[in-house]
Amino acid sequence: MYTAIKGIYENGVLTMTETPPKIKKSEVVILFMNDSNTPKGVKLGSLEGKYSIPEDFNEPLDDLKEYM
Repeated sequence: MYTAIKGIYENGVLTMTETPPKIKKSEVVILFMNDSNTPKGVKLGSLEGKYSIPEDFNEPLDDLKEYM
């Protein structure tokens, strides 16, 4: 399983901005991202009202009736 932890590398120092999981020992891969290409993320609630989930979303599909 992979876990991503956000941090900042500046002047030779890596500072984690999130608390890592409590693991005794693990390999670590560090990915340096160029600031100009770093996505800023999605604002929570920004898609409100732009889509809807049908009332029968959890109902069995007609295409699968012969298997049920």
